[in-house]
Amino acid sequence: MITKTIEDNIIIATIENGKYNSITLEALRALKGMIDEVNNTEEIKGLILTGAGGFFSSGFDLPMFLGYKDVKSVVGFFEEEEPILLDYFTCKKPVVCAMNGHTAAMGMILAMASDYRIVVNKPKVKVGMSEIKIGLPLAPVMNEVMRFGLDTDKKFRDVMYFGNMMSPDAAKEMGLVDEIVEPDQLISRAKEIVKMWIDTPGRPFIAMKYMLKSESADRIRTDLATKPWREGFECFFHKDVRGALEFTHMMMTAK
Repeated sequence: MITKTIEDNIIIATIENGKYNSITLEALRALKGMIDEVNNTEEIKGLILTGAGGFFSSGFDLPMFLGYKDVKSVVGFFEEEEPILLDYFTCKKPVVCAMNGHTAAMGMILAMASDYRIVVNKPKVKVGMSEIKIGLPLAPVMNEVMRFGLDTDKKFRDVMYFGNMMSPDAAKEMGLVDEIVEPDQLISRAKEIVKMWIDTPGRPFIAMKYMLKSESADRIRTDLATKPWREGFECFFHKDVRGALEFTHMMMTAK
């Protein structure tokens, strides 16, 4: 689930789902409601996405995926998830990701879809994208979000093709995060960024963000409508990929 609190007229969305804060469809629907509230409520200044406990998010909920019996079910999930991710990416007001701990997979994608990424200064925290090691591709919105956030094709290659998990310092050097702060400063710093960007005469941030992201958003909508991206999710039922998902789930539940 994703819970909502409001502080200083900023919505703080907190991912809360077990130790790893895995993301379900219900959580995404809740996030969609918060995005709509930010967009449509004048006094709301922006959105902060964070997690409970020691994880920001490990990504999508593996039992959910393992429970799907056919490709149609998997595709149905992504047909709902992708527009929600696009809405998050194009939210009118500032969106700051406050990464309170380990971040991977869809957790990392949500971070990259945000306007600013802050991670806590903890030596054991790791962030990154390891999908290639499990055998999973990205849907169109996910792929474009990572390309937009990583800025260059080389950074995209190095993050996505190697699939390494990185320390906060390495992630900052690579461009996965913008800032590293002490844990007790995480939310306060995130609120500072939201206020700094939106609390100006006429709120020009909104127009600037639209112009910055509109080309990518238009390309995403075209890809969703015209490209055969749904066929790629047959991989969820390949023997090796299924085995990798089951093994990952087993290791996570054993810890």
